[in-house]
Amino acid sequence: MHVVADDGTEGVFDVKPYLQAEAFEPLKDLSEFKSVHNGKYYIEWACGADLSADTIMARRVLM
Repeated sequence: MHVVADDGTEGVFDVKPYLQAEAFEPLKDLSEFKSVHNGKYYIEWACGADLSADTIMARRVLM
């Protein structure tokens, strides 16, 4: 997933490792994955899966 921080830095966050967890399994469906919503301090999908901004920022690879 391509992410852009408030400070303008860009990076890539790999969601693949999370898809093994039961809560994230619905995201294997591309239409579900595309339903992501930016909640500012987290991202959330329609299925209820979410990731905190701290997790994303700590594990992103800067571009």
